[in-house]
Formats: sequence, structure tokens, C-alpha cells
Amino acid sequence: MPDEFIPLFAIIAIFIVLPGMIFHYVTLWRKQKTLMPDDERMMEDLWRSAKAMERRIETLERLLESSEAEDPRSPPRRSRPTFDD
Repeated sequence: MPDEFIPLFAIIAIFIVLPGMIFHYVTLWRKQKTLMPDDERMMEDLWRSAKAMERRIETLERLLESSEAEDPRSPPRRSRPTFDD
């Protein structure tokens, strides 16, 4: 009796369980390709923080340049790249 069920289980596994598992994981993979709302918020916060840090650094550079203008013996400073909007 149990030997009769083995081909039935094999057929069910091949044609029902295996495709179901494949579709399940493909669906999960597609969901992970897009950003979740929490991820979008975190990226927006990081972008705002980077822009604020850039403004602070620019302010510090202006202050340093003005103090260097008062002391002509100081070496010239290199410019740095900025973020694009």
C-alpha cells in the first residue's frame, strides 16, 4: 500500500509544490527590488544630513579663507567637489 503512494507524491511534488515554491520566492525577490517606505525615508534623511554637513563645511572653508587672507604666508588650499542636487 505505501509503495503505491510514492508516484502520487512525486507527481504532486513536481507539479504543485515545486512551482508553488518557485513562484513564492520569485514574488519575494521582486518585492525586495523596490525600496520600502522606511528605506526611502532613511535615504531622504541621509541626503538632508549630507547637505547640512556640506553647508557647514563650506562655512568653515569661508572662515578659513578669510583668516588666510589676513595671513599671506599660509599655503593655498585645494577646492573640493560638491554634491549635485
